Amino acid sequence: MQAVEAPIAGASLNLIPAIDILDGSVVRLLKGDYGAVTRYDGDPVEVARDFLAQGATLLHVVDLDAARGRSRNLAAIRALGAAGVPFQAGGGVRAADDAEVTMDAGALRVVVGSALVDTDGPAEAIVERVGAQHVVAAIDVADGRARGSGWLDAGTPTSDVVRRVSDLGVPTALITGIDRDGTLEGPDTGLLQQVAHMAPDLALIASGGVGSLDDLAMLADETRCEAAIVGRALYERRFNVVEALAVLTGHGGASR
Repeated sequence: MQAVEAPIAGASLNLIPAIDILDGSVVRLLKGDYGAVTRYDGDPVEVARDFLAQGATLLHVVDLDAARGRSRNLAAIRALGAAGVPFQAGGGVRAADDAEVTMDAGALRVVVGSALVDTDGPAEAIVERVGAQHVVAAIDVADGRARGSGWLDAGTPTSDVVRRVSDLGVPTALITGIDRDGTLEGPDTGLLQQVAHMAPDLALIASGGVGSLDDLAMLADETRCEAAIVGRALYERRFNVVEALAVLTGHGGASR
């Protein structure tokens, strides 16, 4: 198990490119809908290397097969780890064994979602197994409720989940506005500000909706997020990592 912490603390807003894997391929979903899949050319390791060559320091990897209860894409995850790619990984991490396997495959941190929403879930066991500093809490929100189970459940009040994350000692939360995910229509800054107010000491990562360089600048200027995850905008060439980092440097991010 790796003991290296993800290299994003210290920037007021950094960029984390996303690599979502389905059937071994790089894809993006629209609002988490497996019926709205866009497939992109490229092996996950080659895609990762390109992002790193452009200046990214951490990648966000999601195993979409595991997230829907299918076999894990461990071969792809292990290939990223063997290639020395710095990444955090999530998707189907619902037990301590899942978290440990993901860390052993090379992830710097595991991203845990449904296990946090389910109050009877194994979140405590996951934190105990890999350490709170190696856990990122994924809080995926729609209509004021944090959703688990592939975003198909009725959800739990966001404030309850935020409180649970804080009680567990998990230092970082990834906040996704479900209605913005994959839309390129802009991030949900209101949601991010609400969560920041609920837990002032929690480090936040923004996810969902970034479609332009102006969106990144807005996140840097209007939220206290330490990073933003970007997927579709990069794959559809709205901008590249180099351009994003240049904008964030100009807005106080990436260079601090």
